[in-house]
Amino acid sequence: MAPRARVRAPELIGRGGWLNTGGNALTLADLRGRVVILDFWTFCCVNCLHVLDELRELEEKHRDTVVIIGVHSPKFVHEAEHQAVVDAVERYEVHHPVLDDPELATWKSYAVRAWPTLVVIDPEGYVVAQHAGEGHAHALETLVGQLEAEHAAKGTLRRGDGPYVPPEPVPTELRFPGKALLLPGGTFLVSDTTRHQLVELAADGESVVRRIGAGERGLTDGTGELARFSEPQGLALLPDGTVAVADTVNHALRRYDPATGEVTTLAGTGRQWWQGSPAEGPAREVDLSSPWDVAWFADRLWIAMAGVHQLWTYDPAAGTVRAAAGTTNEGLVDGPAEEAWFAQPSGLAAAGDRLWVADSETSAVRYVERAGDGGTDDGFAVRTAVGTGLFDFGHRDGAAGQALLQHPLGVTALPDGSVAISDTYNHALRRYDPATGEVTTLATDLREPSGAVLADDDIVVVESARHRLTRLRLPEEAVRVEAVAHRTQRAATDIAPGTLRLDVVFQAPGGQKLDTRYGPSTRLLVSSTPPELLAGGDGAGTDLSRELVLAQGVTEGVLHVSAMAASCDDDPANAYPACHVHQQDWGVPVRVAEGGATRLPLVLAGMDA
Repeated sequence: MAPRARVRAPELIGRGGWLNTGGNALTLADLRGRVVILDFWTFCCVNCLHVLDELRELEEKHRDTVVIIGVHSPKFVHEAEHQAVVDAVERYEVHHPVLDDPELATWKSYAVRAWPTLVVIDPEGYVVAQHAGEGHAHALETLVGQLEAEHAAKGTLRRGDGPYVPPEPVPTELRFPGKALLLPGGTFLVSDTTRHQLVELAADGESVVRRIGAGERGLTDGTGELARFSEPQGLALLPDGTVAVADTVNHALRRYDPATGEVTTLAGTGRQWWQGSPAEGPAREVDLSSPWDVAWFADRLWIAMAGVHQLWTYDPAAGTVRAAAGTTNEGLVDGPAEEAWFAQPSGLAAAGDRLWVADSETSAVRYVERAGDGGTDDGFAVRTAVGTGLFDFGHRDGAAGQALLQHPLGVTALPDGSVAISDTYNHALRRYDPATGEVTTLATDLREPSGAVLADDDIVVVESARHRLTRLRLPEEAVRVEAVAHRTQRAATDIAPGTLRLDVVFQAPGGQKLDTRYGPSTRLLVSSTPPELLAGGDGAGTDLSRELVLAQGVTEGVLHVSAMAASCDDDPANAYPACHVHQQDWGVPVRVAEGGATRLPLVLAGMDA
């Protein structure tokens, strides 16, 4: 094995303290003798949630030698609240210790630049690898095996139980419900996300009529307790009276028949979609990526594909799926559907000729409408009603152009043509009125509302973090709140004016190499906010290094960098080597200043030399 750089791991510090340790604080000295994997994550980030799932198998297989530590590093103000982190750890079934680091102290000491980032520390306390983004499970498995063998031979490997202590379970009828649907009979169907079930509630929104699913993770069709889901979210009534279910962590679209109780699979393979995979075809043969919500619009089912920042459609007549809007780039760009950018679309609501979209990571409400060329799929366009981009958020009412939301997860069409917004991280229900262009607040003190549904003259809100449905009378006048504005709190990187060398560092895992038999196996896309920041070097290419030319007169902004690399088993005798995709998006705040850096390294996998 090639020698690795010896960099002592900084201590783990965070003002929020430790979770899942039984109240004990951990130090790196406590973990000496174990392979430690730090997972820098934040619970708004769908890519971070993907990594949590990628780590489950590794965590189980190496439980006596590996300790995974989640370092929660918030993007949004709400995510810096300790109770919100406690809720997220339970919601997403994080079964390892978590350090709550609301001030990004450990993030800064490890020079992390992106969510998610994984850092590997060997049993002697040295950093040996860093991986940004998704798709690194195979590389980690290989590295852990090497470290186990190396340190067992040296006598520096310590086996035994880890420091994880599970919290006490809390009995409630629902546990972090996601979305709700009013069934024709007047009852409510709720996605009981953390319990991996659907629950039918009586018209009172409280009494349980029946539960659908075994309550354990899985992708199994059938009736009653035979069926299995994995963190289901969105629900939509189909024209035939059945219900489409966004089975988020299974990367699948399911169908539930209230008449028979049967669950079947409509779309998806159970595997996560990766760049280069087919984006259309027979529904059961095409991979999906974290479908979060569904809605019937324009004679087909639309899917908020949060995992790849797109909207897809499912055509039940043809039995096919296809990408309908979005490029997979993360951001806020309007225009023709195929050119638009989204950022974790998580809520959908159809209303007449518009499909409303809660675009959570841009804290935006957007919509899809016909572009006016006769009604083909290519005739859709994407517009923004509220929101400006990835970095501005808050709670501010008024004209839509200056109003602010904070990570909304749901939208609900109201009878007067306006739309109610489940403004999740503001704990509020907001309203946007297209007729006046105004944003108002309908209700506050709702704990992480994630969706809402109309019932007679009321609106029933899914209070996810209070584990219940809450019925509200739609007020004639909106509530007024004090305006608050925020920007993502990450220190800007000082860069020198002129030319900046961008290096995306990628080292293939042991036993693998970049496979170029069928063309380039790497991809790099660069853009900036504002666009005027770059005078040259933006756009797409295959080289992971690039010279960026900074424009004169622009002193600050954000560099958006998206990188992908595919590595395959390095075995000439194997005609069909196993391949693995590694990918990550960075948003790097920069400040142009004399004496700043002339090189910007971003580690996709490995260590920066």
